[in-house]
Amino acid sequence: MKPRITLITLGVDDLDRAVKFYAEGMGLKTEGIVGREFAFGAVAFFELQGGLKLALWPRASLAHDTGLPLGAPNATDISLAHNVASRADVDAVMADADAAGARIVKPAHDTFWGGYAGYFLDPDQHLWEVAWNPQWVLDA
Repeated sequence: MKPRITLITLGVDDLDRAVKFYAEGMGLKTEGIVGREFAFGAVAFFELQGGLKLALWPRASLAHDTGLPLGAPNATDISLAHNVASRADVDAVMADADAAGARIVKPAHDTFWGGYAGYFLDPDQHLWEVAWNPQWVLDA
């Protein structure tokens, strides 16, 4: 396997709500929900950096497609990180998430590793870290 991830899919309980959160609340670009005409096909894609995409797909559709039983969401199974260029950027993204309906799990704070970070849960209980690491230089 080559070290390449091209798509991150988040299972969601309410696709319309999730798209609104990420598009309107967090400012991610999407063409909206596609595939509604197919059973278990409705999905929304968001462009990220470097060709990476974020997909939102109903949890029931993901369970159906994989053949796995639909289980309860668990926020500590995975965390996605959004790294930013400054402490102020951390505060701004956390404020956007809060205004969009996220639950702030851990407000932004100085970290033990010398950075600044906070955590929020999106409306479907996906855990996001927003972090500034002074040792990392981010591309524009």
